[in-house]
Amino acid sequence: MKYFFLFLFATTPGFSQSLYFPPTIGSQWETISAESLGWCTDPIDELYQYLENENTKAFLVLKDGKIVLEKYFDSFTQDSLWYWASAGKTMTSFLIGLAQQEGKLKISDSSSKYLGKGWTSCTESDESDITIWHQLTMTSGLDDRNVDADCTSPECLVCFRDPGERWSYHNAPYTLLDGVIENASGQTINQFMRERLLASTGIAGIYLKLGYNNVLFSKPRVMARFGLLMLNGGNWNNTPVLRDSDYHYDMIHSSQDINKSYGYLWWLNGQESYMVPGLQLAINGSISPNAPDDMYSAMGKNGQILNIVPSQNLIVVRMGDAPNTGLVPFTMADSIWRRLSQIICLSSQAKNESLDQISLHVSPNPARDRIAIKSIDAEQLEIFNSHGQLIFQSDMKNSELELPSSGWSKGLYFVRAKRANGQLLTQKLILE
Repeated sequence: MKYFFLFLFATTPGFSQSLYFPPTIGSQWETISAESLGWCTDPIDELYQYLENENTKAFLVLKDGKIVLEKYFDSFTQDSLWYWASAGKTMTSFLIGLAQQEGKLKISDSSSKYLGKGWTSCTESDESDITIWHQLTMTSGLDDRNVDADCTSPECLVCFRDPGERWSYHNAPYTLLDGVIENASGQTINQFMRERLLASTGIAGIYLKLGYNNVLFSKPRVMARFGLLMLNGGNWNNTPVLRDSDYHYDMIHSSQDINKSYGYLWWLNGQESYMVPGLQLAINGSISPNAPDDMYSAMGKNGQILNIVPSQNLIVVRMGDAPNTGLVPFTMADSIWRRLSQIICLSSQAKNESLDQISLHVSPNPARDRIAIKSIDAEQLEIFNSHGQLIFQSDMKNSELELPSSGWSKGLYFVRAKRANGQLLTQKLILE
């Protein structure tokens, strides 16, 4: 399948010609009206009101590279800088691909080759087994439990499982990819990014050190430019930037079988299950049921979102400050798409529930003040918040349970039922 995709991509005439690319210098960017696309314009105000209520600063929708919707809130403008948070992981992934393309590293290399011996507290043998690929896929095997998951000091990095055996959303091994790039190239990550992207694409941003983390800052349209670069297979118009089509493919497809909704630091929609930070369980269904299945995303704390939909030539950017969205804003992204799909006049992308999901039913969903949970054969029920914290636990004495939820914070929750045979069923719950 992978090679068929690559052949199709390589032999489809005029792929980049179907997309508009803004000049690399200046603020010129062509627009196209929602009306001319045949979109439904009445729900736009409702979307903007939702975004304003959620402390949004910038919101853009691109179709075929042209701006359809662009809205800034309060004093924020197209020239204001904002942070990407963990959405910036995807830029780091792209830069790793460029470094490999230039022969400066191989993602199969041991990370110790670039970080030096002793970058963890593991034995030398165990440490050497961790590769750049493991850092890209969040499968380093380093322990993220009961520690500061951002801490990059060796004493914080302890081997817990063999590399590749366990998926966990662990910031520290990701952050150290900056050191891999810098030691492999002999340049700072900012120099490396600027020399390879600014002149060819107009992408201008800066990584700033905040605590242990290296956080990417840019203007909103820069995030849109990066989305356009990814949408066009790593090419800016007819100029190849990331020529390694295998690496581009691998970035945005399942990188391992533990969390099928994760590529190389990119989140993937339309998969059969996904995992979330802090929880060692797979949730049935797609990350964003209201969005197209082929969407892939960069997502970060406080609601930093970049959605790319190849089948529709769509790019969605949201920047802002929504602290209740968790480390990865799954709920916000899906809430945006629930409203955006009405504007684009898309039919619902939600899949039919599987038999297992039917045997655990949560309603209403989204909910506000009260939830009802039904399960015909569950013995125990647990509810976790988006941080993986257990907030409710009860035996299922009856097949139905009603709970008040008015005192809970709005956001994403996970309802897990345990059957008599030990099988675990999980459903996503959204509180608005």
